[in-house]
Amino acid sequence: MSRPVKDEMRRNAVKLIADGEPLFEGVLGYEDTVLPQLENAVLAGHDVIFLGERGQAKTRMIRSLTTLLDEWTPIVAGSEILDDPYDPVSRHATDLIADKGDDTPIGWVHRDDRFGEKLATPDTSIADLIGEVDPIKVAEGRYLSDELTLHYGLIPRTNRGIFAINELPDLAERIQVGLLNILEERDVQVRGYKVRLPLDVMLVASANPEDYTNRGRIITPLKDRFGSQIRTHYPLTVDTEMDIAEQEAVMLEADGITVTLPEEMSEIVATFSHIARSSPHVSQRSGVSVRMTVSNIEVLVANAARRALQRGETHVVPRVSDLDSLMSSSGGKIEIETMEEGREGYIVEQMLRGAVLEVFRSRFSTEELRAVVDGFEEGVVVHTGDDLSAGDYASMLDQVPALKDAVTTLTASEDPAVIASAIELVLEGLHLSKRLNKEALGARATYRSRG
Repeated sequence: MSRPVKDEMRRNAVKLIADGEPLFEGVLGYEDTVLPQLENAVLAGHDVIFLGERGQAKTRMIRSLTTLLDEWTPIVAGSEILDDPYDPVSRHATDLIADKGDDTPIGWVHRDDRFGEKLATPDTSIADLIGEVDPIKVAEGRYLSDELTLHYGLIPRTNRGIFAINELPDLAERIQVGLLNILEERDVQVRGYKVRLPLDVMLVASANPEDYTNRGRIITPLKDRFGSQIRTHYPLTVDTEMDIAEQEAVMLEADGITVTLPEEMSEIVATFSHIARSSPHVSQRSGVSVRMTVSNIEVLVANAARRALQRGETHVVPRVSDLDSLMSSSGGKIEIETMEEGREGYIVEQMLRGAVLEVFRSRFSTEELRAVVDGFEEGVVVHTGDDLSAGDYASMLDQVPALKDAVTTLTASEDPAVIASAIELVLEGLHLSKRLNKEALGARATYRSRG
């Protein structure tokens, strides 16, 4: 005997929790906040609405819910709404069982096919979600009163499964009213038909808090019918953001080159996102998606690869000078709030500098690097930039011997490309700490004493 979908999910969740296994793979940073709430909702048999800004893994968690379903489920063969052989609800299935009895043909549906999804848009109709009269079936000679003339919408077709509505506030209020019966009475109504389909479905929705005022709202009776409302959030720590970026970023791969991403550079990119999320110059209503961190990592590596290929190098290691490339990958992902035209680039640049300084200070104190500053006060001038190969940076260690100790603090590697990246971080950190002067012209920078 089959079980209702929420009982099925509850049973599988109980087993996973008892075995100490995670309910969802690949969702990082929610272990102590969001995931316990979601586990509670599943155990309670609730419909769920996720509330949070863009890029907070709402869709990933929704789609991961299918892992709590049984891998295979029997249905009445040919049923459009996955009828349970023991409890059919559609006219097709009930007629077939009445005719065939124990010989009714059975089909099997994989759990991935028991998931339905719809991005809510203002033009979404009741016909899309619930159903409508199929004129083709009427033309074939069936009466309008015949249930078999119905064309089922997305929700009935996800019977005995999970249906998700993304960006729920974008759904017109009159359409939201059509969902009330599904969430409470568990049936659907199509126009004037005297048909009742007692659906077995878990309904999940997502919404951005900004949408409540800017694009629409969720009507109160509908919110009331969701059993659990779960608030998502951005990664609480830089380390978590780095872990997510490492998991999600698609690193550049090409014949003849290898890529190394120093931890310091990854941390700078993640710290940049965290600074943006607390900046008064950035719209916090829109949020700063984790996708920005992922995209920035990918572009940072791509810029380093382009530079290395132009220099004839095979080892790609991003440097501080590659951070300028993040302007393009960040521009569309943060909304700058400024009344002055042309200030957006300056604000992003200042936040990037703040990220570099924060990472630099987490590894050095300026007193530790006093010997490096003293070396520059003897008249040393060094150049960095895209036009220098990794090998060119080795001469800097000869010009300022104290740089070697600073580089050793960051990395034990003797690879020239890794050393070049470490040198740029030390020099830029000293400049941002107001210990060195820097003159920048295009992709080239010159560091010298402040004296």
